[in-house]
Amino acid sequence: MVKEDAGLATLLLLNGEIYDQGNGYWIKLEAWSVEANEHLPHGVRYSLTLHDRHGTRLLGFDNAHAVKLPGQRHYAGRRLAYDHRHRHAHDKGVPYEFTSAQQLLEDFFDEVDRVLKDLAP
Repeated sequence: MVKEDAGLATLLLLNGEIYDQGNGYWIKLEAWSVEANEHLPHGVRYSLTLHDRHGTRLLGFDNAHAVKLPGQRHYAGRRLAYDHRHRHAHDKGVPYEFTSAQQLLEDFFDEVDRVLKDLAP
């Protein structure tokens, strides 16, 4: 018997949700099932983002595109990281180690709390 992944079910249920965080900040959650492949072995495509009142992304966790691994100058012949996070508005992304949907949600909301705390007057 296969144990159901409650974290994955929760992540998928949150698809399309937008939550007000106060002071003009808001989060948007997108997640949907895809066929697992070498780039998305967990079988889920996701984008979890925090925005300011102007819609600027301040933080994001996603797997929409590949990012270079640290110290890597080119994509050719290298392992590409699809799971990644954007730590600020101009960050092109750093690899994120996806271990489970539950851990992804916890990591994202922990980072949201940290960013909002740093932005508080």
